[in-house]
Amino acid sequence: MSTQNVTESHLPAIADSHPPGRKRKGIRIVVYLVLVISLGLIVWRVYQNHQKATAATVTQAASLQGRPIPVQVAAVEQRPMPIFLTALGTVTPYMSVTVKARVSGELQPVKFTEGQEVKQGDIIMVIDPRPYKAALDQAKGTLAHDQALLKNAQAEYNRYKALFAAGVVSKETMESDEAAQGQYQGAIESDNAAVEAAQLQVDYCYIKSPISGRIGLRLVDPGNVISANSTNLVVINQFKPMAVYFTLPESQLPQVLKKLNTDKRMPVDAFDRSDTQKLTSGSLLTADNQIDTTTGTAKLKAIFDNSDSSLFPNQFVNIHLVLENRPSALVVPSAAIQTGLNGSLFLWIIDSDGKGGQAAKMEPIKVALAEGENTILDSGPPAGAKVVVDGADRLRPGQPVTVSGARKRGSQGTGQGSGQSGQNGQGPAQNGPFTSPNANAQKGAGADQYGQGKNGHNQRPQP
Repeated sequence: MSTQNVTESHLPAIADSHPPGRKRKGIRIVVYLVLVISLGLIVWRVYQNHQKATAATVTQAASLQGRPIPVQVAAVEQRPMPIFLTALGTVTPYMSVTVKARVSGELQPVKFTEGQEVKQGDIIMVIDPRPYKAALDQAKGTLAHDQALLKNAQAEYNRYKALFAAGVVSKETMESDEAAQGQYQGAIESDNAAVEAAQLQVDYCYIKSPISGRIGLRLVDPGNVISANSTNLVVINQFKPMAVYFTLPESQLPQVLKKLNTDKRMPVDAFDRSDTQKLTSGSLLTADNQIDTTTGTAKLKAIFDNSDSSLFPNQFVNIHLVLENRPSALVVPSAAIQTGLNGSLFLWIIDSDGKGGQAAKMEPIKVALAEGENTILDSGPPAGAKVVVDGADRLRPGQPVTVSGARKRGSQGTGQGSGQSGQNGQGPAQNGPFTSPNANAQKGAGADQYGQGKNGHNQRPQP
């Protein structure tokens, strides 16, 4: 019994030496250590993979560094190019007449076909002339009556004059007959005026075209009774020549007026709404005598022969006002223009690398103006030099290249689209009308921005 009691009395003391909470704390520490070690291994693995990827990229870049890059090139051209200002214009008939009747009456069948060409003096409409012919006949009758009275008065005067000379009648009787003769002469002059007025009313019944031009749609049908000077009958517009009104900023007006006063004639080209197709050529007539203070622009008028009827009234056109023709301008594709980090412009030139191959090098340039797909340079590479137009984003100085093919460029003798002058301070290509299509997106736009800021000649407004 004593041994059993002693053993049982020591059991609680042994159990208290290892409490359950302490065991759980030890397990938690072990788990944390395992998690920290696992996380460290994962971070280390990610770091190792990143280092390997970076090393592989560097190795690949080093291997590709000397590898030729395929590019497309175009040659720098030297050819005549115009320097011009561009603006939106509205085609307006050189002369436009709204025909109205000058007498009242019933409109008889018209003498024209809608849309036909008429000449000045052609009869186009007739108003019933019978009432006015009757008034004319009445005036003529009154004139004949007074002429007969005058003739009788003249005979009476001659008789009394002879009798007065013989001393038969008094002087007062002779002077009375002379005064009656004068009254009849005045009445005849009044009758002649009445006859002319009546004849004029008859002539007004036959409505004639006041100008040569194209007749529009009939506004009044035959059979209607129209009122004098109040009813519009038809509109006649002169198509040959045709006028175009356009506006330019006041900052550009001095150079235009100086050129106009010197040459007396400035060439003007009219392009379609998209500013890609030339419609016709003409000349600047004059500028308005004042500047519009609300817009800060001046209105100008150009005249076009329009022999082929390519211009139509109220048509919107893009006007190219030629200021200068450069006989030997350096021309490059707008796609070749590159912009540096500091805003400077340059080209990638393909030249020999001295080892029998070709390499790229940077060539700084100064842009005169951008004209759609073409850009005129003030300074840059010589004519015939090869410039990169595609693949320039992967080039660096001295980079070996292979020319995969020459870019074909459409010739634009007059420059299809440039916009309004850079003095305007507007961005390239608004057209309004007034933006010109440029397939070379950002590169071409960069050239446009430079051109407008430096020379202030051409920007690309978009309709």
